[in-house]
Amino acid sequence: MDSFRPPAIRKNTAEPKPADLRAGDTDREQVAVVLNDALADGRLSHDEHEERLERLYGARTLGELTALIADLVPPEEQPLQTDVRPVTAFFGSEKRSGRWVVPTHFTATAICANVTLDLCDALLQSRHVTLQVTVMGGTLTLIVPEGVRIEMPASAFLGGKKNQVPSSPDGPVIEITGVVSMGNIVAKSPKRPRRSWFRR
Repeated sequence: MDSFRPPAIRKNTAEPKPADLRAGDTDREQVAVVLNDALADGRLSHDEHEERLERLYGARTLGELTALIADLVPPEEQPLQTDVRPVTAFFGSEKRSGRWVVPTHFTATAICANVTLDLCDALLQSRHVTLQVTVMGGTLTLIVPEGVRIEMPASAFLGGKKNQVPSSPDGPVIEITGVVSMGNIVAKSPKRPRRSWFRR
């Protein structure tokens, strides 16, 4: 009698889209603030406010949350950024911060400009993020929370690469690739608040 073999289980290797990532309590609180402000200034009626709050606390994904306030806040002012586009700056400055989803493959360009990517409140789409950079005559600053490992195989021509982030072998990895020419890449941790001499 032939032995029974269970069917092979296919692993789902497809990554979830940024909007499909699970939402947390902090995400819901940020959306609740927008809804409350809209009620206060008359953009939402009491019935609309209650209906959206009910949907808010039943929402599971970031996309469900952003849909609740899409008509209340311009895209660039959304407290949750799920439609993430590459960061590009020419002869100026650009900063990405707050609650935003960092895709597995992300690009940033700084041409005679300063670009800051603050990941302290961001969500990484995967545990290994590749950041493709083009820095020419400018500076790209990456601010990451504790526990993230930075790798910098990017090529440098008359440019500098400075990694000030403490090594964390078990944490998620951000790999910075691309090219730096007559510019700089700086990866660092956020500044710790200064202790007051008047506090014990």
